[in-house]
Amino acid sequence: MVEFYWLHKFNIKNLDQAISNSAYLYKHMDKHNPAITAKWLYLFIGIAILVNFSGLFVPITGPDGTLYASISKTMAQRNNFVELFAYGKDWLDKPHFPFWIAALSFKLFGITTWAYKLPGILFLLIGALYTYLFGKALYNKQIGLWATLILLTAQHIILSNNDVRAEPYLTGLIIASVYHFYKAHTANSYWQLVWGCLFTACAIMTKGMFAVIPVGGAIAGHFIITRQWKQLLNIRWLIAVVLVLIFILPELYCLNQQFDQHPEKLIFDKHQVSGIRFFFWDSQFGRFFNTGPIKGNGDPTFFLHTTLWAFLPWSLLLFTAIYQLIKKGSRRVQATEWYCICGSLLTFLLFSASKFQLPHYLNIVYPFFAIITAQYLYNVKALKSIRAIRITQTLIIILLLVVIGVLHYFYQPETFTLPIGICLLLVLIGLIFLPGYITSNTISKIVLSTLLASFFINIYLNTVFYTSLLKYQAASEAARWINENNPQKLPVVQLDDAYVSAMNFYISAPILTITDDRAGSYPVKPFMLYATADKIKSLAAQGWRIKPLKTFQRYWISRLKPKFLNKTTRANELTEMQVVIVNRQ
Repeated sequence: MVEFYWLHKFNIKNLDQAISNSAYLYKHMDKHNPAITAKWLYLFIGIAILVNFSGLFVPITGPDGTLYASISKTMAQRNNFVELFAYGKDWLDKPHFPFWIAALSFKLFGITTWAYKLPGILFLLIGALYTYLFGKALYNKQIGLWATLILLTAQHIILSNNDVRAEPYLTGLIIASVYHFYKAHTANSYWQLVWGCLFTACAIMTKGMFAVIPVGGAIAGHFIITRQWKQLLNIRWLIAVVLVLIFILPELYCLNQQFDQHPEKLIFDKHQVSGIRFFFWDSQFGRFFNTGPIKGNGDPTFFLHTTLWAFLPWSLLLFTAIYQLIKKGSRRVQATEWYCICGSLLTFLLFSASKFQLPHYLNIVYPFFAIITAQYLYNVKALKSIRAIRITQTLIIILLLVVIGVLHYFYQPETFTLPIGICLLLVLIGLIFLPGYITSNTISKIVLSTLLASFFINIYLNTVFYTSLLKYQAASEAARWINENNPQKLPVVQLDDAYVSAMNFYISAPILTITDDRAGSYPVKPFMLYATADKIKSLAAQGWRIKPLKTFQRYWISRLKPKFLNKTTRANELTEMQVVIVNRQ
Protein backbone atom coordinates (compact mmCIF):
# COMPACT_ATOMS: atom_id res chain seq x y z
CA MET A 1 0.00 0.00 0.00
CA VAL A 2 2.83 2.38 0.83
CA GLU A 3 4.39 1.73 -2.55
CA PHE A 4 1.16 2.56 -4.39
CA TYR A 5 0.74 5.73 -2.29
CA TRP A 6 4.10 7.11 -3.36
CA LEU A 7 3.57 6.09 -6.97
CA HIS A 8 0.33 8.03 -6.95
CA LYS A 9 1.78 11.02 -5.04
CA PHE A 10 4.57 11.62 -7.54
CA ASN A 11 2.44 10.66 -10.53
CA ILE A 12 4.78 7.73 -11.33
CA LYS A 13 3.03 5.29 -13.60
CA ASN A 14 5.17 2.24 -12.99
CA LEU A 15 7.76 0.81 -10.69
CA ASP A 16 10.52 1.08 -13.33
CA GLN A 17 10.02 4.85 -13.42
CA ALA A 18 10.18 4.94 -9.63
CA ILE A 19 13.46 3.06 -9.64
CA SER A 20 14.83 5.33 -12.35
CA ASN A 21 13.94 8.48 -10.40
CA SER A 22 15.32 7.01 -7.18
CA ALA A 23 18.60 6.28 -8.96
CA TYR A 24 18.65 9.88 -10.27
CA LEU A 25 18.05 11.27 -6.80
CA TYR A 26 20.77 9.06 -5.31
CA LYS A 27 23.18 10.08 -8.04
CA HIS A 28 22.59 13.75 -7.37
CA MET A 29 22.73 13.56 -3.58
CA ASP A 30 25.90 15.07 -2.16
CA LYS A 31 27.80 12.13 -0.65
CA HIS A 32 30.68 14.29 0.55
CA ASN A 33 31.15 15.47 4.09
CA PRO A 34 29.46 18.90 4.56
CA ALA A 35 32.59 20.17 6.33
CA ILE A 36 34.69 19.42 3.25
CA THR A 37 32.15 21.26 1.11
CA ALA A 38 32.39 24.23 3.49
CA LYS A 39 36.19 24.27 3.12
CA TRP A 40 35.81 24.43 -0.64
CA LEU A 41 33.30 27.23 -0.27
CA TYR A 42 35.75 29.17 1.90
CA LEU A 43 38.36 28.73 -0.84
CA PHE A 44 35.92 30.00 -3.45
CA ILE A 45 35.04 32.99 -1.25
CA GLY A 46 38.76 33.78 -1.03
CA ILE A 47 39.05 33.64 -4.82
CA ALA A 48 35.92 35.81 -5.19
CA ILE A 49 37.50 38.41 -2.89
CA LEU A 50 40.68 38.41 -4.99
CA VAL A 51 38.60 38.85 -8.15
CA ASN A 52 36.89 41.87 -6.58
CA PHE A 53 40.34 43.29 -5.78
CA SER A 54 41.65 42.60 -9.30
CA GLY A 55 40.55 46.04 -10.52
CA LEU A 56 42.22 47.87 -7.62
CA PHE A 57 44.93 49.43 -9.78
CA VAL A 58 42.84 50.06 -12.91
CA PRO A 59 42.39 53.86 -13.32
CA ILE A 60 39.20 55.31 -11.90
CA THR A 61 36.44 55.66 -14.46
CA GLY A 62 35.04 59.12 -15.15
CA PRO A 63 33.10 61.20 -14.99
CA ASP A 64 31.41 60.27 -11.68
CA GLY A 65 34.10 58.06 -10.15
CA THR A 66 36.87 60.57 -10.78
CA LEU A 67 34.59 63.39 -9.59
CA TYR A 68 34.11 61.71 -6.20
CA ALA A 69 37.82 60.92 -6.05
CA SER A 70 38.76 64.54 -6.77
CA ILE A 71 36.36 65.78 -4.06
CA SER A 72 38.01 63.43 -1.56
CA LYS A 73 41.43 64.54 -2.80
CA THR A 74 40.54 68.19 -2.18
CA MET A 75 39.23 67.33 1.29
CA ALA A 76 42.47 65.57 2.19
CA GLN A 77 44.75 68.27 0.73
CA ARG A 78 42.91 71.12 2.46
CA ASN A 79 42.45 69.21 5.74
CA ASN A 80 38.86 70.40 5.53
CA PHE A 81 36.47 67.58 6.41
CA VAL A 82 33.49 69.90 6.80
CA GLU A 83 33.04 71.34 3.30
CA LEU A 84 32.78 69.62 -0.08
CA PHE A 85 34.32 71.24 -3.16
CA ALA A 86 34.39 70.24 -6.82
CA TYR A 87 36.26 72.25 -9.45
CA GLY A 88 37.07 74.81 -6.76
CA LYS A 89 33.39 75.52 -6.02
CA ASP A 90 30.95 74.52 -3.29
CA TRP A 91 29.42 71.14 -4.10
CA LEU A 92 26.00 70.04 -2.89
CA ASP A 93 24.83 66.67 -4.17
CA LYS A 94 25.93 63.69 -2.03
CA PRO A 95 26.46 63.53 1.75
CA HIS A 96 29.89 63.38 3.34
CA PHE A 97 30.49 59.83 4.61
CA PRO A 98 32.18 58.20 1.57
CA PHE A 99 34.30 61.33 1.06
CA TRP A 100 35.42 61.24 4.70
CA ILE A 101 36.47 57.62 4.35
CA ALA A 102 38.26 58.12 1.01
CA ALA A 103 40.01 61.25 2.29
CA LEU A 104 41.24 59.34 5.36
CA SER A 105 42.56 56.66 3.03
CA PHE A 106 44.41 59.34 1.05
CA LYS A 107 45.88 60.63 4.29
CA LEU A 108 47.13 57.15 5.18
CA PHE A 109 48.31 55.87 1.80
CA GLY A 110 48.71 58.89 -0.46
CA ILE A 111 46.56 60.11 -3.33
CA THR A 112 46.48 57.10 -5.63
CA THR A 113 43.95 55.04 -7.55
CA TRP A 114 44.09 52.11 -5.16
CA ALA A 115 43.86 54.30 -2.05
CA TYR A 116 40.55 55.63 -3.39
CA LYS A 117 39.13 52.23 -4.34
CA LEU A 118 40.29 50.31 -1.25
CA PRO A 119 37.74 51.62 1.29
CA GLY A 120 34.82 51.00 -1.08
CA ILE A 121 35.88 47.40 -1.64
CA LEU A 122 36.36 46.87 2.09
CA PHE A 123 32.84 48.15 2.79
CA LEU A 124 31.52 45.77 0.14
CA LEU A 125 33.35 42.95 1.92
CA ILE A 126 31.69 44.05 5.16
CA GLY A 127 28.43 43.64 3.25
CA ALA A 128 29.51 40.15 2.20
CA LEU A 129 30.23 39.27 5.83
CA TYR A 130 26.82 40.48 6.95
CA THR A 131 25.16 38.69 4.03
CA TYR A 132 26.69 35.49 5.41
CA LEU A 133 25.62 36.28 8.97
CA PHE A 134 22.08 37.20 7.96
CA GLY A 135 21.69 34.19 5.66
CA LYS A 136 23.00 31.91 8.40
CA ALA A 137 20.70 33.45 11.01
CA LEU A 138 17.61 33.21 8.79
CA TYR A 139 18.37 29.76 7.35
CA ASN A 140 21.68 27.93 7.90
CA LYS A 141 25.43 28.17 7.38
CA GLN A 142 25.38 26.63 3.89
CA ILE A 143 22.87 29.19 2.62
CA GLY A 144 24.89 31.97 4.23
CA LEU A 145 28.04 30.84 2.39
CA TRP A 146 26.22 30.47 -0.93
CA ALA A 147 24.63 33.90 -0.52
CA THR A 148 28.06 35.41 0.13
CA LEU A 149 29.43 33.87 -3.05
CA ILE A 150 26.42 34.95 -5.09
CA LEU A 151 26.82 38.53 -3.87
CA LEU A 152 30.57 38.62 -4.55
CA THR A 153 30.11 37.31 -8.10
CA ALA A 154 27.09 39.41 -9.15
CA GLN A 155 28.31 41.31 -12.20
CA HIS A 156 27.48 44.84 -11.14
CA ILE A 157 28.96 44.31 -7.69
CA ILE A 158 32.35 43.55 -9.24
CA LEU A 159 31.90 46.41 -11.70
CA SER A 160 31.13 48.82 -8.85
CA ASN A 161 34.29 47.75 -7.05
CA ASN A 162 36.16 48.90 -10.14
CA ASP A 163 34.10 52.05 -10.74
CA VAL A 164 33.77 53.07 -7.08
CA ARG A 165 31.03 55.55 -6.21
CA ALA A 166 28.77 55.51 -3.14
CA GLU A 167 27.20 52.09 -3.76
CA PRO A 168 29.91 49.76 -2.34
CA TYR A 169 29.71 51.71 0.92
CA LEU A 170 25.94 51.66 0.91
CA THR A 171 25.71 47.95 0.09
CA GLY A 172 27.71 47.06 3.18
CA LEU A 173 26.02 49.55 5.47
CA ILE A 174 22.43 48.61 4.63
CA ILE A 175 22.73 44.83 5.06
CA ALA A 176 24.66 45.45 8.30
CA SER A 177 21.84 47.70 9.54
CA VAL A 178 19.15 45.12 8.78
CA TYR A 179 21.13 42.32 10.42
CA HIS A 180 21.63 44.25 13.66
CA PHE A 181 18.00 45.35 13.79
CA TYR A 182 16.97 41.73 13.22
CA LYS A 183 19.22 40.65 16.11
CA ALA A 184 17.91 43.49 18.25
CA HIS A 185 14.43 42.03 17.74
CA THR A 186 15.21 38.32 18.09
CA ALA A 187 17.72 38.67 20.95
CA ASN A 188 16.01 41.68 22.56
CA SER A 189 19.41 43.39 22.65
CA TYR A 190 19.79 47.14 22.88
CA TRP A 191 23.48 46.92 21.95
CA GLN A 192 22.41 45.36 18.67
CA LEU A 193 19.96 48.23 18.27
CA VAL A 194 22.74 50.77 18.76
CA TRP A 195 24.87 49.06 16.10
CA GLY A 196 21.91 48.98 13.73
CA CYS A 197 21.33 52.70 14.26
CA LEU A 198 25.00 53.52 13.71
CA PHE A 199 25.14 51.63 10.41
CA THR A 200 21.85 53.19 9.32
CA ALA A 201 23.12 56.68 10.12
CA CYS A 202 26.28 56.04 8.08
CA ALA A 203 24.10 54.81 5.20
CA ILE A 204 22.03 58.01 5.38
CA MET A 205 25.23 60.06 5.44
CA THR A 206 26.28 58.19 2.30
CA LYS A 207 23.21 58.51 0.08
CA GLY A 208 20.53 60.45 1.92
CA MET A 209 17.19 59.57 3.49
CA PHE A 210 16.31 56.95 0.85
CA ALA A 211 18.78 54.65 2.59
CA VAL A 212 16.10 54.15 5.25
CA ILE A 213 13.75 52.47 2.73
CA PRO A 214 15.44 49.06 2.39
CA VAL A 215 16.27 49.01 6.10
CA GLY A 216 12.82 50.01 7.33
CA GLY A 217 11.13 48.05 4.56
CA ALA A 218 12.88 44.81 5.57
CA ILE A 219 12.02 45.05 9.27
CA ALA A 220 8.57 46.64 9.09
CA GLY A 221 7.58 44.57 6.05
CA HIS A 222 8.24 41.31 7.88
CA PHE A 223 6.24 42.43 10.90
CA ILE A 224 3.31 43.63 8.78
CA ILE A 225 3.06 40.48 6.66
CA THR A 226 3.35 38.20 9.71
CA ARG A 227 0.95 40.46 11.64
CA GLN A 228 3.31 41.10 14.53
CA TRP A 229 1.66 44.39 15.37
CA LYS A 230 3.10 44.60 18.88
CA GLN A 231 6.62 44.21 17.56
CA LEU A 232 5.96 46.87 14.95
CA LEU A 233 4.98 49.31 17.69
CA ASN A 234 7.75 48.33 20.09
CA ILE A 235 9.42 51.23 21.90
CA ARG A 236 12.83 50.14 20.58
CA TRP A 237 11.99 51.54 17.14
CA LEU A 238 11.24 54.98 18.58
CA ILE A 239 14.59 54.80 20.37
CA ALA A 240 16.15 53.80 17.02
CA VAL A 241 14.75 56.90 15.32
CA VAL A 242 16.20 59.12 18.04
CA LEU A 243 19.60 57.41 17.90
CA VAL A 244 19.79 57.69 14.10
CA LEU A 245 19.01 61.42 14.31
CA ILE A 246 21.77 61.81 16.88
CA PHE A 247 24.26 59.84 14.78
CA ILE A 248 23.64 61.96 11.65
CA LEU A 249 24.38 65.21 13.51
CA PRO A 250 27.91 65.42 11.99
CA GLU A 251 26.36 65.56 8.51
CA LEU A 252 23.83 68.20 9.55
CA TYR A 253 26.58 70.27 11.17
CA CYS A 254 28.68 70.22 7.99
CA LEU A 255 25.76 71.17 5.76
CA ASN A 256 24.78 73.99 8.11
CA GLN A 257 28.33 75.34 8.19
CA GLN A 258 28.86 75.27 4.42
CA PHE A 259 25.42 76.26 3.14
CA ASP A 260 22.74 77.27 5.66
CA GLN A 261 25.08 79.76 7.35
CA HIS A 262 25.93 81.26 3.95
CA PRO A 263 22.71 82.19 2.10
CA GLU A 264 24.78 84.43 -0.19
CA LYS A 265 26.37 81.43 -1.92
CA LEU A 266 25.16 80.61 -5.42
CA ILE A 267 24.12 76.94 -5.51
CA PHE A 268 22.14 75.43 -8.40
CA ASP A 269 21.96 78.99 -9.79
CA LYS A 270 20.11 80.13 -6.67
CA HIS A 271 20.89 81.99 -3.47
CA GLN A 272 19.63 81.02 0.00
CA VAL A 273 19.91 77.31 -0.66
CA SER A 274 19.59 75.18 2.48
CA GLY A 275 21.96 72.22 2.60
CA ILE A 276 19.89 70.60 5.35
CA ARG A 277 16.69 70.85 3.31
CA PHE A 278 18.52 69.42 0.31
CA PHE A 279 19.77 66.53 2.46
CA PHE A 280 16.34 65.67 3.89
CA TRP A 281 14.24 66.34 0.79
CA ASP A 282 15.63 67.57 -2.54
CA SER A 283 18.55 65.15 -2.77
CA GLN A 284 16.32 62.05 -2.75
CA PHE A 285 12.62 62.88 -2.70
CA GLY A 286 13.19 65.77 -5.08
CA ARG A 287 14.68 63.32 -7.55
CA PHE A 288 11.91 60.80 -6.93
CA PHE A 289 9.18 63.34 -7.67
CA ASN A 290 11.41 65.13 -10.22
CA THR A 291 10.94 68.45 -8.40
CA GLY A 292 14.53 68.96 -7.19
CA PRO A 293 17.40 70.77 -8.90
CA ILE A 294 18.68 67.46 -10.38
CA LYS A 295 16.12 65.85 -12.70
CA GLY A 296 15.83 62.70 -14.80
CA ASN A 297 13.51 60.71 -17.04
CA GLY A 298 12.23 57.48 -15.51
CA ASP A 299 11.28 54.21 -17.18
CA PRO A 300 9.15 51.80 -15.07
CA THR A 301 10.88 48.78 -16.62
CA PHE A 302 14.42 50.14 -16.28
CA PHE A 303 15.49 48.15 -13.23
CA LEU A 304 13.79 45.00 -14.49
CA HIS A 305 15.94 44.74 -17.60
CA THR A 306 18.92 46.20 -15.75
CA THR A 307 18.76 43.37 -13.20
CA LEU A 308 18.82 40.85 -16.05
CA TRP A 309 22.44 41.79 -16.83
CA ALA A 310 23.57 43.43 -13.59
CA PHE A 311 22.86 40.36 -11.42
CA LEU A 312 24.38 37.92 -13.93
CA PRO A 313 25.14 35.06 -13.79
CA TRP A 314 22.37 34.63 -11.20
CA SER A 315 19.60 36.87 -12.55
CA LEU A 316 17.25 34.21 -13.99
CA LEU A 317 17.61 32.15 -10.83
CA LEU A 318 16.79 35.28 -8.83
CA PHE A 319 13.51 35.86 -10.66
CA THR A 320 12.54 32.22 -10.14
CA ALA A 321 13.54 32.38 -6.47
CA ILE A 322 11.43 35.48 -5.84
CA TYR A 323 8.42 33.89 -7.51
CA GLN A 324 8.80 30.65 -5.55
CA LEU A 325 9.34 32.44 -2.23
CA ILE A 326 6.19 34.52 -2.66
CA LYS A 327 4.21 31.49 -3.89
CA LYS A 328 5.23 29.24 -1.01
CA GLY A 329 5.20 32.05 1.52
CA SER A 330 1.58 32.91 0.71
CA ARG A 331 0.63 29.44 1.96
CA ARG A 332 2.81 29.54 5.07
CA VAL A 333 2.91 33.23 5.95
CA GLN A 334 3.99 32.87 9.57
CA ALA A 335 6.69 30.30 8.82
CA THR A 336 8.33 32.39 6.08
CA GLU A 337 10.95 35.09 6.54
CA TRP A 338 9.92 38.24 4.68
CA TYR A 339 12.88 40.47 5.55
CA CYS A 340 14.78 39.95 2.29
CA ILE A 341 11.79 40.10 -0.03
CA CYS A 342 10.39 43.24 1.62
CA GLY A 343 13.71 45.07 1.86
CA SER A 344 14.56 44.37 -1.78
CA LEU A 345 11.23 44.57 -3.61
CA LEU A 346 10.02 47.73 -1.86
CA THR A 347 13.26 49.45 -2.88
CA PHE A 348 13.01 47.96 -6.37
CA LEU A 349 9.45 49.24 -6.85
CA LEU A 350 10.16 52.72 -5.50
CA PHE A 351 13.27 53.11 -7.64
CA SER A 352 11.28 51.90 -10.66
CA ALA A 353 8.68 54.60 -9.99
CA SER A 354 11.38 57.25 -9.65
CA LYS A 355 12.20 59.63 -12.47
CA PHE A 356 15.95 59.42 -11.76
CA GLN A 357 17.44 55.98 -12.50
CA LEU A 358 20.95 54.59 -12.86
CA PRO A 359 22.02 50.92 -13.00
CA HIS A 360 24.12 51.00 -9.84
CA TYR A 361 21.24 52.18 -7.64
CA LEU A 362 20.01 48.62 -7.07
CA ASN A 363 23.36 47.32 -5.79
CA ILE A 364 22.24 48.15 -2.27
CA VAL A 365 19.65 45.34 -2.26
CA TYR A 366 21.87 42.70 -3.87
CA PRO A 367 22.65 41.11 -0.46
CA PHE A 368 18.90 40.43 -0.09
CA PHE A 369 18.77 39.10 -3.65
CA ALA A 370 21.73 36.84 -2.89
CA ILE A 371 20.07 35.33 0.19
CA ILE A 372 16.79 34.79 -1.68
CA THR A 373 18.63 33.06 -4.53
CA ALA A 374 20.78 30.94 -2.19
CA GLN A 375 17.85 29.63 -0.15
CA TYR A 376 16.01 28.69 -3.35
CA LEU A 377 18.98 26.74 -4.70
CA TYR A 378 19.52 25.03 -1.36
CA ASN A 379 15.90 23.94 -1.00
CA VAL A 380 15.07 22.96 -4.58
CA LYS A 381 14.23 19.25 -4.72
CA ALA A 382 11.98 18.63 -7.72
CA LEU A 383 13.77 16.79 -10.52
CA LYS A 384 12.12 18.98 -13.13
CA SER A 385 13.38 22.13 -11.41
CA ILE A 386 16.89 20.74 -11.02
CA ARG A 387 17.05 19.88 -14.71
CA ALA A 388 15.74 23.34 -15.65
CA ILE A 389 18.32 25.05 -13.43
CA ARG A 390 21.13 22.95 -14.88
CA ILE A 391 20.11 23.73 -18.46
CA THR A 392 19.56 27.44 -17.76
CA GLN A 393 22.87 27.99 -15.99
CA THR A 394 24.78 25.95 -18.56
CA LEU A 395 23.37 28.13 -21.33
CA ILE A 396 24.17 31.31 -19.40
CA ILE A 397 27.75 30.14 -18.77
CA ILE A 398 28.25 29.24 -22.44
CA LEU A 399 26.71 32.53 -23.57
CA LEU A 400 28.90 34.61 -21.26
CA LEU A 401 32.05 32.78 -22.32
CA VAL A 402 31.12 33.27 -25.98
CA VAL A 403 30.56 36.99 -25.37
CA ILE A 404 34.02 37.29 -23.80
CA GLY A 405 35.52 35.38 -26.72
CA VAL A 406 33.81 37.62 -29.28
CA LEU A 407 34.81 40.74 -27.32
CA HIS A 408 38.44 39.62 -27.25
CA TYR A 409 38.43 38.74 -30.96
CA PHE A 410 37.09 42.11 -32.11
CA TYR A 411 38.61 44.39 -29.46
CA GLN A 412 42.12 42.84 -29.58
CA PRO A 413 43.41 44.32 -26.30
CA GLU A 414 47.12 44.95 -26.13
CA THR A 415 47.08 44.21 -22.38
CA PHE A 416 46.57 40.46 -22.81
CA THR A 417 49.74 38.81 -21.50
CA LEU A 418 50.99 35.25 -21.11
CA PRO A 419 50.61 35.13 -17.28
CA ILE A 420 47.01 36.36 -17.56
CA GLY A 421 46.39 33.81 -20.32
CA ILE A 422 47.72 30.99 -18.13
CA CYS A 423 45.56 32.13 -15.21
CA LEU A 424 42.45 32.21 -17.40
CA LEU A 425 43.28 28.80 -18.83
CA LEU A 426 43.56 27.32 -15.32
CA VAL A 427 40.18 28.79 -14.38
CA LEU A 428 38.66 27.39 -17.56
CA ILE A 429 40.08 23.92 -16.83
CA GLY A 430 38.70 24.22 -13.30
CA LEU A 431 35.30 25.11 -14.74
CA ILE A 432 35.30 21.88 -16.74
CA PHE A 433 36.67 19.43 -14.17
CA LEU A 434 36.59 20.89 -10.63
CA PRO A 435 32.83 20.87 -9.82
CA GLY A 436 32.59 17.13 -10.54
CA TYR A 437 35.64 16.48 -8.36
CA ILE A 438 34.33 18.47 -5.42
CA THR A 439 30.74 17.20 -5.30
CA SER A 440 28.30 14.80 -6.90
CA ASN A 441 25.28 16.94 -6.05
CA THR A 442 23.80 18.55 -9.18
CA ILE A 443 22.85 21.88 -7.59
CA SER A 444 26.27 22.17 -5.95
CA LYS A 445 27.92 21.48 -9.30
CA ILE A 446 25.81 24.18 -10.91
CA VAL A 447 26.72 26.71 -8.22
CA LEU A 448 30.45 25.92 -8.48
CA SER A 449 30.42 26.02 -12.29
CA THR A 450 28.64 29.38 -12.25
CA LEU A 451 31.18 30.75 -9.76
CA LEU A 452 34.11 29.63 -11.89
CA ALA A 453 32.54 31.15 -14.99
CA SER A 454 32.17 34.46 -13.12
CA PHE A 455 35.81 34.28 -12.03
CA PHE A 456 36.94 33.73 -15.63
CA ILE A 457 34.85 36.58 -17.00
CA ASN A 458 35.81 39.16 -14.39
CA ILE A 459 39.49 38.28 -14.26
CA TYR A 460 39.49 38.92 -18.00
CA LEU A 461 37.51 42.15 -17.70
CA ASN A 462 39.55 43.64 -14.86
CA THR A 463 43.04 42.57 -15.92
CA VAL A 464 42.69 42.74 -19.70
CA PHE A 465 39.68 44.65 -21.00
CA TYR A 466 39.34 47.53 -18.52
CA THR A 467 43.10 47.94 -18.32
CA SER A 468 43.12 48.50 -22.08
CA LEU A 469 39.87 50.49 -22.14
CA LEU A 470 41.11 53.08 -19.63
CA LYS A 471 43.92 53.95 -22.04
CA TYR A 472 41.22 55.80 -23.96
CA GLN A 473 40.29 57.93 -20.94
CA ALA A 474 42.67 60.54 -22.30
CA ALA A 475 42.36 62.99 -19.40
CA SER A 476 43.79 60.57 -16.82
CA GLU A 477 46.48 59.40 -19.25
CA ALA A 478 47.45 62.98 -20.07
CA ALA A 479 47.51 63.99 -16.40
CA ARG A 480 49.94 61.22 -15.52
CA TRP A 481 52.12 62.10 -18.49
CA ILE A 482 52.19 65.78 -17.47
CA ASN A 483 53.16 64.80 -13.91
CA GLU A 484 56.33 63.20 -15.31
CA ASN A 485 57.08 65.69 -18.09
CA ASN A 486 56.69 69.18 -16.68
CA PRO A 487 60.11 69.96 -15.18
CA GLN A 488 59.55 73.71 -15.51
CA LYS A 489 56.37 73.46 -13.40
CA LEU A 490 54.42 75.41 -16.01
CA PRO A 491 50.78 76.19 -15.20
CA VAL A 492 48.44 73.52 -16.56
CA VAL A 493 45.19 74.46 -18.29
CA GLN A 494 42.39 72.25 -19.57
CA LEU A 495 39.22 73.12 -21.42
CA ASP A 496 36.02 71.93 -19.79
CA ASP A 497 34.65 68.64 -21.13
CA ALA A 498 32.99 65.45 -19.88
CA TYR A 499 36.19 64.09 -18.32
CA VAL A 500 37.45 67.23 -16.60
CA SER A 501 37.25 65.39 -13.25
CA ALA A 502 39.71 62.71 -14.43
CA MET A 503 42.36 65.38 -15.10
CA ASN A 504 41.56 67.06 -11.76
CA PHE A 505 42.16 63.89 -9.79
CA TYR A 506 45.24 62.52 -11.54
CA ILE A 507 47.16 65.79 -12.02
CA SER A 508 49.62 66.39 -9.19
CA ALA A 509 49.98 70.16 -9.78
CA PRO A 510 47.30 72.88 -9.60
CA ILE A 511 45.19 73.01 -12.74
CA LEU A 512 43.01 75.72 -14.26
CA THR A 513 39.81 74.53 -15.93
CA ILE A 514 38.47 77.02 -18.47
CA THR A 515 34.80 76.95 -19.33
CA ASP A 516 34.87 80.26 -21.23
CA ASP A 517 37.69 80.02 -23.79
CA ARG A 518 37.92 83.70 -24.61
CA ALA A 519 41.47 85.07 -24.81
CA GLY A 520 41.27 86.77 -21.43
CA SER A 521 40.57 83.50 -19.66
CA TYR A 522 44.04 82.03 -20.23
CA PRO A 523 47.16 82.68 -18.11
CA VAL A 524 49.53 85.40 -19.32
CA LYS A 525 52.75 83.45 -19.12
CA PRO A 526 53.55 80.23 -21.03
CA PHE A 527 51.46 77.28 -19.93
CA MET A 528 50.66 73.68 -20.74
CA LEU A 529 47.32 73.18 -22.42
CA TYR A 530 45.27 70.01 -22.69
CA ALA A 531 42.55 70.28 -25.32
CA THR A 532 41.20 68.74 -28.50
CA ALA A 533 43.38 68.85 -31.59
CA ASP A 534 40.76 71.01 -33.31
CA LYS A 535 40.85 73.60 -30.53
CA ILE A 536 44.62 73.74 -30.63
CA LYS A 537 44.54 74.24 -34.40
CA SER A 538 42.13 77.11 -33.82
CA LEU A 539 44.53 78.75 -31.37
CA ALA A 540 47.41 78.31 -33.81
CA ALA A 541 45.32 79.97 -36.53
CA GLN A 542 44.92 82.97 -34.21
CA GLY A 543 48.69 83.40 -34.16
CA TRP A 544 49.47 81.68 -30.85
CA ARG A 545 52.84 79.98 -30.68
CA ILE A 546 52.24 76.33 -29.89
CA LYS A 547 54.73 73.55 -29.26
CA PRO A 548 53.15 70.05 -29.51
CA LEU A 549 54.23 67.64 -26.76
CA LYS A 550 52.01 64.55 -26.69
CA THR A 551 48.90 63.19 -28.41
CA PHE A 552 46.23 60.99 -26.79
CA GLN A 553 43.15 59.25 -28.16
CA ARG A 554 39.91 59.85 -26.27
CA TYR A 555 36.65 57.94 -26.14
CA TRP A 556 33.72 58.24 -23.75
CA ILE A 557 34.39 54.84 -22.20
CA SER A 558 31.23 54.74 -20.09
CA ARG A 559 29.20 54.65 -23.31
CA LEU A 560 30.62 51.76 -25.28
CA LYS A 561 29.44 51.18 -28.82
CA PRO A 562 30.16 48.33 -31.28
CA LYS A 563 32.16 50.54 -33.66
CA PHE A 564 34.57 51.39 -30.85
CA LEU A 565 34.82 47.81 -29.61
CA ASN A 566 35.78 46.68 -33.12
CA LYS A 567 39.47 47.46 -33.61
CA THR A 568 39.04 47.88 -37.39
CA THR A 569 36.50 50.71 -36.98
CA ARG A 570 37.76 52.17 -33.68
CA ALA A 571 39.87 54.96 -35.15
CA ASN A 572 36.79 56.74 -36.53
CA GLU A 573 35.25 56.85 -33.04
CA LEU A 574 38.20 58.49 -31.31
CA THR A 575 38.85 62.15 -30.58
CA GLU A 576 42.42 63.35 -30.74
CA MET A 577 43.55 65.18 -27.62
CA GLN A 578 46.85 67.02 -27.32
CA VAL A 579 49.12 68.38 -24.64
CA VAL A 580 51.01 71.45 -25.90
CA ILE A 581 52.97 74.39 -24.59
CA VAL A 582 51.33 77.70 -25.45
CA ASN A 583 53.30 80.93 -25.64
CA ARG A 584 50.93 83.88 -26.04
CA GLN A 585 52.14 86.85 -28.13
